[in-house]
Amino acid sequence: MEGFYIGLLGFLFVLMVFDLVVGVSNDAVNFLTSAIGAKVATLKTILLVAAIGVFIGAVSGNGMMEIARNGILHPSYFTFSEVMIVFVAVLASDVLLLDIFNSLGMPTSTTVSMVFELLGGAFTLALLKIARDPSLHVGELLNTGKALSVILAIFVSVAIAFVVGTVVMYLSRLLFTFTYNKNRSTLKIALFGGLSGAAILYFMVLKCFGGMFPAEIKTWLMANQGLFFLAAFVVMGLIMGLLYSLKVNVFRILVLMGTFALAMAFAGNDLVNFIGVPLAGLSSFMDWRTSGVPDNEYLMTSLDSPATTPVWMLLIAGAIMVISLVTSKKAMRVVMTSVDLSRQGGGDEMFGSSKIARMVVRTSRGVASWFSNVMPESVKRWARSRFNSDEVEDTRGAAFDEVRAAVNLVVASLLIALGTSLRLPLSTTYVTFMVAMGTSLADKAWGRESAVFRITGVVSVIGGWFITAGAAFTICAAVVFAMFFTGKPGTVIIASVALFILAKRNLGSKGKATDDAEELEMNEMLSSNNPERVQELLVHHVFNSQHDLLDHAGYLYRQATDGFMLDDPRLLEKTQKAVRTERVTLKNVRRKEMTVLRRIPASAALEKNTWFHVGVNSCEDILYSLMRICDQCQEHIDNNFVPISEEQAKVFRPLRDTLAFAVRRVADVLASGDLSDMDSVRDICLQAEKCFSEERKATTERLQTDRENLTTAYVYLNMLQESQQILISLKHLIRADVNFGGEGPVKS
Repeated sequence: MEGFYIGLLGFLFVLMVFDLVVGVSNDAVNFLTSAIGAKVATLKTILLVAAIGVFIGAVSGNGMMEIARNGILHPSYFTFSEVMIVFVAVLASDVLLLDIFNSLGMPTSTTVSMVFELLGGAFTLALLKIARDPSLHVGELLNTGKALSVILAIFVSVAIAFVVGTVVMYLSRLLFTFTYNKNRSTLKIALFGGLSGAAILYFMVLKCFGGMFPAEIKTWLMANQGLFFLAAFVVMGLIMGLLYSLKVNVFRILVLMGTFALAMAFAGNDLVNFIGVPLAGLSSFMDWRTSGVPDNEYLMTSLDSPATTPVWMLLIAGAIMVISLVTSKKAMRVVMTSVDLSRQGGGDEMFGSSKIARMVVRTSRGVASWFSNVMPESVKRWARSRFNSDEVEDTRGAAFDEVRAAVNLVVASLLIALGTSLRLPLSTTYVTFMVAMGTSLADKAWGRESAVFRITGVVSVIGGWFITAGAAFTICAAVVFAMFFTGKPGTVIIASVALFILAKRNLGSKGKATDDAEELEMNEMLSSNNPERVQELLVHHVFNSQHDLLDHAGYLYRQATDGFMLDDPRLLEKTQKAVRTERVTLKNVRRKEMTVLRRIPASAALEKNTWFHVGVNSCEDILYSLMRICDQCQEHIDNNFVPISEEQAKVFRPLRDTLAFAVRRVADVLASGDLSDMDSVRDICLQAEKCFSEERKATTERLQTDRENLTTAYVYLNMLQESQQILISLKHLIRADVNFGGEGPVKS
């Protein structure tokens, strides 16, 4: 029996390592977005500052380990075997949920996932216990008051963070404008630097170092918070004013200070989300092993006592978190989601449009128009002059400036510190993300060209958080239910399946290497200050994206024609969905590449733009022809009309193979980057087009002799016509690529 639980503990600690890695990938957005978005330092420097903060925070703080022990359930009513079921279910659900969200590049909250997994598992177990013993009730088994306060604080913080971030950023921009480096004012810098530095110090003392002070000092600080903040404001104001007079960039110092503080707070306080459950399981096992009582009878009253985390565990956790932060590509993907949603002006819009976003934009424009009508003209002129970004000369390619980055960190730090002083367990992910969205809105980063996409992104992220809560509760509840009735064999099976899925997801991710390379290439194009290099990279990116489209289009063309010749409606329906998806992908890629087109040399811009759009339109025509083939064939088969004859199929298959070969050849040439073979490929297209034309003529002649079924012949002629049109579009694409590639495209 003891060996079984040792195995479960091993499972918990293995998943704890994965949880630390995935959790850091997810929560890196909390403290990296502002510094990376504003480019206050090199990426290595930012990661070094954050890594030091993470390690110190992990080693110096125990966090709120009681949440995993007794924050959701009352352990004195549960046996050792029952709490182990909950702990195993929580870890198995948590790692998979966070990894899925990170793979999608969506920030989510480790606090939300852990709380709702514990709640789902404990609630299910409580119901099962009540079913066996009706004298029990939910209020005895679950710590409902604590759980409700955690949930309410998390979700209320969304609105508060957004509103406060919007207001503070608007006032800060009125104070500094976008030309803050030109319009120098030592007094302004001293006031802003003093307030910001004091807020960060206040946050660090209350949130990061609060548990390290002796009881007397901690009591004094909590009783004299206002005096401490005032003293910090005066000292930091003098220091920042002096540094500014010495030509030191105060904003960069503030951003790096805030990055360090938030990284430290994340590690010190959110550590419970990663190691709280395994440590609670270890503590439960140690108590049960010395008791001599059967596992299904020993009540876990010991979990009501305060948690003590071994120093060696904190050191190991800190080391794993630092390594994950520095090496994780997923962390960078999640960070870029927040950076792109708050980018000033045009950028790589990651999200499409949605009905909710369009409604919000339309309503907001109406409200803004009303305010504009009632506001005096002189006030409007003054406000417009303060928000005039035309004079900004930012050669660093930053997503936003240092003023906004500092406001992001200061407001997030103050709100989290305020929540700590009020004993409200706020989510750092919720607060920092929503503050960033509020500041980007106030900074007029959401223009009419991008607002609908940005709002869609925000709604998607917030919706992801709510989905996380529901999914965490449901999955963990289902796992607990299965383990409760299947006993130890079921527990072993579930643990093994979880490990297998996790290993497969993390070790079998070679297919994501291409996506990572494309993201890095796009980011380099958007941040590079060398127009020639941007043009070189853009040609490479365009050729790669067209290669992927043609590669998929050739496969879909075979599927569509096979579906018609085999009279297979499911295959045609599957192909239709794939073509629609490909059209959406092409639209998104086109938007990204058009953004980059603005950054190429002016001397080549007009010509490159022309051939770029010819190429994209040719790709759209190819997909449109595929959709026309699918629609006509699908309608024919759904109506159960006479299928194509075997004789026609025998004639069409060689033609189909010739077209597919032509598409394949163009894709291969684009992949190689060497366009010297395009003339021979164009000849292949011409020959294939001639063959399709002859077959169309022959089919039309057969129709005049009544030897053909009119309905079937109509679909067949449409298939021949659209195939011929694909070849024409392919020729246009070849011409566009030869001219767009210019003197020397980048080879892959």
